[in-house]
Formats: sequence, structure tokens, C-alpha cells
Amino acid sequence: MRWQGQELGVADAAALPGLEQLNGLVRSVTTPEFADVTFHEVMCKSALNHVPGSSAMPFDWTINPYRGCGHACTYCFARGTHEYLELDSGRDFDSQIIVKINVADVLERELRRGTWMHDPVALGTNTDPYQRAEGRYRLMPGIISALTESGTPFSILTKGTLLRRDLPLLRDAAARVNVSLAMSIAVFDDALQKLIEPGTPSATARLETVRAATEAGFRVTVFLMPVLPHLTDSIPALDDALRRIRAAGAVRVVFGALHLRPGAKQWFMQWLRRERPELVPAYLGLYPGASATAPKAYRTWLSTRVRPLLRVHGLDGSAEDDEPRGSALPGPAARTSPQFVTTSRGREAQSAVRLF
Repeated sequence: MRWQGQELGVADAAALPGLEQLNGLVRSVTTPEFADVTFHEVMCKSALNHVPGSSAMPFDWTINPYRGCGHACTYCFARGTHEYLELDSGRDFDSQIIVKINVADVLERELRRGTWMHDPVALGTNTDPYQRAEGRYRLMPGIISALTESGTPFSILTKGTLLRRDLPLLRDAAARVNVSLAMSIAVFDDALQKLIEPGTPSATARLETVRAATEAGFRVTVFLMPVLPHLTDSIPALDDALRRIRAAGAVRVVFGALHLRPGAKQWFMQWLRRERPELVPAYLGLYPGASATAPKAYRTWLSTRVRPLLRVHGLDGSAEDDEPRGSALPGPAARTSPQFVTTSRGREAQSAVRLF
């Protein structure tokens, strides 16, 4: 193991560009268990992030214990946020991970303030709180406990099977506050998944986590996102995905087409040119110039494919852009009060989730 120390607030000439004066930087760590990854441990000043009112997100507060993500999904919309640190949105996003090592303590202080209104808090909306680094740093138990003790409802969206470690804690939390769990699974073909999101657990492993959460009493939502044009949008592919989701015990699906925001777009197109060059013209047609979203015609076409399959498999579901911000969305990440059901264990779990 190699350790690099840095005094708080003191510039380090050997640091990566953008990290020379990263406020609160404690040290940068490399370890054999995480080949080619550097963790930059920081002391954060705040844990709760307020979502601007102009945002399309249906929630007001988030927590991001990490910046950057070892899942290495080529399409990840959050890649551009690494550029705020003068790191690149490609390889650096995958390998230079910012870790807020004191996030639980800071959160606990923030939640004790008299001004805190116990609004719902969403986790997993930017980078994944259960990425592989969580196995090393174990930040989520402290975050879950702080939210629960303060009476704050929360939701978690993840691709990480590490969620299973915390299911007993989450089950206990759900007896006191609204807790909602959602699993993101975009690619069900193992070969494609290893190419396009090489750091993620397999779809099978994530579905087993959905099953475990269901058995713990949660009504789990699966985010079938992003649907990749010409790669995962065929009827056989969608049918297989929904069949497996239902078999795992999930009750609801949120689906949506690929977004290619700045930072992610360049990295994804580089991957496409290398791995599937025959699809480059089609993608340039769907996402021309600076366009980040698939055209309305494609999104409508996708909905006409998915909705009948949802009915066939007995799943509730919606497209990601069905409801605007501020509408009555189910789930603790929404502004309206969620409905509850009593689980077989006598605890309360939220009946649905809606978050991005």
C-alpha cells in the first residue's frame, strides 16, 4: 500500500491537476485491491446537497459520499462533474475517486439543525453510494443511521450488490422512516455488460440483490435505464429483461432512453467507434451535435415497445419523462407523502419509488 499525505489547505505540487488545493484533502491512497485506482480522501464541509429549483429532478436533497465511480459505465451522465476538479470525464472519472470520509459525522450535525425540515433525501442520483469503494470505506451505515435517527425519509438507487450488506440496517430503518430501494440494471447481456460497464456486478448478481431486498420486505423498483438504441432496445431483449426483473420480485420499472450529456458523450462515442463502429452513423443521427437526449420520436417508439411488455409481465412502470418535477410522484424522493404497506415482518416499507 502506498500513502501520500497532505496538510489541510496546503498546495501539493505533486498532486493531480485540480487537486492541488482540494479543500479538506487528507491523503491519496492506492492499494493492490483496487488496481489503477486512486482514492482521494477528503474532509467535507457539507453532506446535504440542495437541488436547484430549476432542475428536472423530482427531489430537493441528495447525498453523494463519493465523486467519480469505479463502475466505469461508458454512458454515465455524471462524468462531466469530474471536470469541475480539472480531471477528465473519461479515465479519471473511473480511477480518481473522491471519498468524503467524514460524511456521516457532517450529515449528523446538519440533520440536528433546527432549520432541517426532514425533507426526503435521495442517494445514488449522481455517483453510486454502493460502488466497490464502499466495501473499503463503509460510509453508508453511518449515513443510514444518521438519516434514521433524525426521522428523515430517504431513497437509494444503486447498481451495487453491496446493498445486501446493509439490508438488516435498512429494514430496521424502514420501521421508523420511509425507506425506498431501487436497483439500476441497463444491460442483461453479459458480454455487452462487461464491455460497456466493466466495473459493475452482473445483471444476475443485481437481480439476486433485488430478490434479497424483496425478501427483507421492500417493494423494489428496477431502473431499466439507459435503454441503448440498437443494442438493448429489441423486443426480445426488453422482454427478457422484464421477465427476469419480475422473477426477482421487483414490482415496478422505470425505463428511459440513453442520455449523452457533455463528458459522457465523448467517452461513449469513443467506445462505440472502437467496439461497434457500424452503429456510429445511427448514433450521430439520434444524438447530433450537442444533443444529449434521444429525439421525442424515438422515446415514443420505445414506450410503445415497453408498455405492453410491462403489462404482460405484471409490472407497474413508467417512462422517466412521464411526470414533470413537482407532480404527484410515488416514493420518498418525491414531495408528496408516500403510501405505506405492512410487510410480513410487521415493518413498514414504502410501496413505490420514483427517483433519478
